[in-house]
Amino acid sequence: MVVAATAATAVSPAAAPAPVTPAAASALAANSAADLVAGKPAYLHAGSEDKFVQRSVVSSAGLQYVPYERTYRDLRVLGGDFVIVTNASGQVTATSVAQEQAINGLSTTPKLSKAQAEKVAKGQLKTVSGVESTELVVYAIDGAPRLAYESTVRGTSAEGVSRLTVDVDALTGAVLKTRERVMSGTGTGWINGSVTINTTLSGSTYSMTHSSVSNMPCQDASTNSTFSGSDDVWGNGTGTNKETGCVDAFYVAQKEAAMLSSWLGRNGMNGSGGAWPIRVGLNDQNAYYDGTQVQIGKNTAGQWIGSADVVGHEMGHGIDDTTPGGISNGNTQEFVADTFGAATEAFANNPNDPADYQVGEEINLVGSGPIRYMYNPSLAGDDNCYSSSIPGEEVHAAAGPGNHWFYLLAEGTNPTNGQPTSTTCNGSTSLTGVGIQTAIKIMYNAMLMKTSSSSYLKYRTWTLTAAKALDATCGLFNKTKAAWDAVSVPAQTADPTCTSGTPSPTPSTTATSSPSPTPSGTCAGQKLLNPGFESGSANWTATSGVIDSSTSQPSHSGTYKAWMDGYGTTHTDTLQQAVAIPAGCKATLTFYLHIDSAETTTSTQYDKLTVTVNGTSVATYSNLNKATGYVLRTVNISAYAGTTATLKFTAAEDSSLQTSFVVDDTAITLS
Repeated sequence: MVVAATAATAVSPAAAPAPVTPAAASALAANSAADLVAGKPAYLHAGSEDKFVQRSVVSSAGLQYVPYERTYRDLRVLGGDFVIVTNASGQVTATSVAQEQAINGLSTTPKLSKAQAEKVAKGQLKTVSGVESTELVVYAIDGAPRLAYESTVRGTSAEGVSRLTVDVDALTGAVLKTRERVMSGTGTGWINGSVTINTTLSGSTYSMTHSSVSNMPCQDASTNSTFSGSDDVWGNGTGTNKETGCVDAFYVAQKEAAMLSSWLGRNGMNGSGGAWPIRVGLNDQNAYYDGTQVQIGKNTAGQWIGSADVVGHEMGHGIDDTTPGGISNGNTQEFVADTFGAATEAFANNPNDPADYQVGEEINLVGSGPIRYMYNPSLAGDDNCYSSSIPGEEVHAAAGPGNHWFYLLAEGTNPTNGQPTSTTCNGSTSLTGVGIQTAIKIMYNAMLMKTSSSSYLKYRTWTLTAAKALDATCGLFNKTKAAWDAVSVPAQTADPTCTSGTPSPTPSTTATSSPSPTPSGTCAGQKLLNPGFESGSANWTATSGVIDSSTSQPSHSGTYKAWMDGYGTTHTDTLQQAVAIPAGCKATLTFYLHIDSAETTTSTQYDKLTVTVNGTSVATYSNLNKATGYVLRTVNISAYAGTTATLKFTAAEDSSLQTSFVVDDTAITLS
């Protein structure tokens, strides 16, 4: 680019602005999602009395996940949640919606009293120690929406300690659904050996409190007191000693937090830098997570079972609980947690507890060896293959197909790294794995699309969507699909497709049973993001140096503008952004254009600026349009309504005499 008065002398373009920051990407995602939701597209099944509550944006692998909850007449809607996915530029790439029909005309006057509903809820437990909460809600999880009470009660069930959420029909008193919040699992031993753990020194006292992960002390379960001491040496190496058990559990939890950060970019187990207290001393051959804590029990020899596949699994329940949609449904929750146990074990890489895709292998918990085998679930009596009976099985047994899928995705059928071979349900014998780090990344990004309607079938769609977004070559997509096919989880109408070379992430991939959405929304407002370039290159794809803040060519307003060409040599610059234009809208493109040229001809177009939408020219300007200031340009692009339209400016300069095309304050306005 050069100044108009010095046509023959080129100056170096300004350095390209820094890429969009994570905070800016989250803000763009939140704004784009809010704009989409305001238009109430059909696939949200929005009723006239619905309101939508946006939750914190979660970022992973260049994508932004925007969770929403729904209210009806200000009552929380169970099953009304959804997730909108955008890329770093704020463009919507996928949606995942739990609700299947709109709520209209539902009365919010109950026939049961709160006390009557709580009596029904308490009746679902063997003993009751208390009722945590009860609220009136709309139950829209399956079938026609109903008014309900949701209560959470504590006590014991036939299986042991319970924290049970019960949904009771507010008109009939029928139990609509129960959800056990105590996510129990069993696992391996305490023998991690001599390890280093992160502790905290306060004054002259050390404590088992992590300095960078909040709310994750390791405590004695009988008193809920954090282990502390005058030195930073912990445990005695004896498995029946609680402090030793805390060394094992605390070490694993710290390794899991490090894995989440290093492999997945997640901040702590709960996504905001925190976790839950770890309490060693449960008098049971078990361990559990209940939304407030992780309890660690013992094996039949009395040794505390704080190993990688116990703690990793239980904290995995917490990760599941604090990603969109909450604890996975459809009997998928245990396989989801097992994937985090396996990933934690692999990341820790402790020779005393090596990665082996077994659960319960280090200590003979109840006298029968490992309790689950991810590479061959049938070794523990679980199903290798998915069938319609899986959603109704015992939750740990139902983990079989999901664990088998994860192993095939990570390692394949014939690993060469010492892991065991694995059979398939469809006779395929040559699946190759992607490695456990990539496998857990696919799993985690799928979980960020999760809704309360989660199931094996939905996880197939979500993981395929995640794999496609993570790899434009379709390699990860094809391996993810092959692994699901190999465990007999059937194809779904919502599954995305992938062709090599497809841009990543892919626009308008939906993880619902509805067809992929076409652009929809209200025919009002300005739709281009960062229209005046004041956030640098955010939302725009441009040739290096185009978006700049130098004063050689002034902006129309603000500091930044897009300055194309101006070199006085053969050169081409481009600037583009995609925007969804709802069907039926009038769309008007406007921008301010300043053309500064050293060309003196009044008849020949030597240097040109071409404006295209979806590859079709809609306007052309040249050195013949040079002027001393900015000129407002207006182009009708209504013909592209109903599409995701890519607006592109292409400036082409010939071999001599510079022409600068300077664009600022762009807009695509709908009416």
